[in-house]
Amino acid sequence: MVKFLQLCASGWLTGRYSLKCQPVDYGQDRYTIRMVHVCWWYYFSKFTEFMDTIFFVLRKKNEHISTLHVIHHGCMPMSVWFGVKFTPGGHSTFFGLLNTFVHIVMYSYYLLSALGPHMQRFLWWKKYLTSLQMAQFVAIMVHAFQLLFIDCNYPKAFVWWIGMHAVMFFFLFKEFYNQSYNGAKRRAAAKLAANGNASNGTAHTNGKVHTNGTSHLNGKSNGFSKQSDYYVNATQTDVNGAVQRRPANGNVNA
Repeated sequence: MVKFLQLCASGWLTGRYSLKCQPVDYGQDRYTIRMVHVCWWYYFSKFTEFMDTIFFVLRKKNEHISTLHVIHHGCMPMSVWFGVKFTPGGHSTFFGLLNTFVHIVMYSYYLLSALGPHMQRFLWWKKYLTSLQMAQFVAIMVHAFQLLFIDCNYPKAFVWWIGMHAVMFFFLFKEFYNQSYNGAKRRAAAKLAANGNASNGTAHTNGKVHTNGTSHLNGKSNGFSKQSDYYVNATQTDVNGAVQRRPANGNVNA
């Protein structure tokens, strides 16, 4: 939150920054120096964000370490370093402005979820958080690539650098969204369809439903697959579990 407020106070809410074109100021103005400091702290925060990965590993929560997670935390320190080194301020800080705002919402969600199971009913908006992250990258793409069509004293290399990062992360988050939410719905629907023929929770190979909960191959209570098997087999089991044998005359006696 501090970084977001500092980015606002150093440029984006002071009237000095333009959404259309904002060249990098390399002067010694106090707002410029303040923005440089904010950019450095934003860069430093990319390393502190490794802590959640460390906690996942220590707690053996490896299922939380996704492809998105590894790529995001792996490339961001290097990517932000180039920005701080060569363009500390200006047009590209819009990326940091949106990103820090989304992180405020994201870490608020993490805080609420860490308070215990009783908070789960307040966290219905989880999938909308992922949607917000995707919307963030769409806005960054538009904001960056517009400089390819207008004259602005800002390095074109960084236009592509920022814009392509936004494209990459958009598709990574989209894949994460599909796997986490759309994929979960498909799996739930498939499971429901597989169990839809068993109203008492017992699966039957012929798809028939029996209210007594006993599994039958053809729906008959004698347990044989066809009537002729009754006469071929020498034994059968009655409903009480007692074994009856067929004598030579073909009659079954208790």
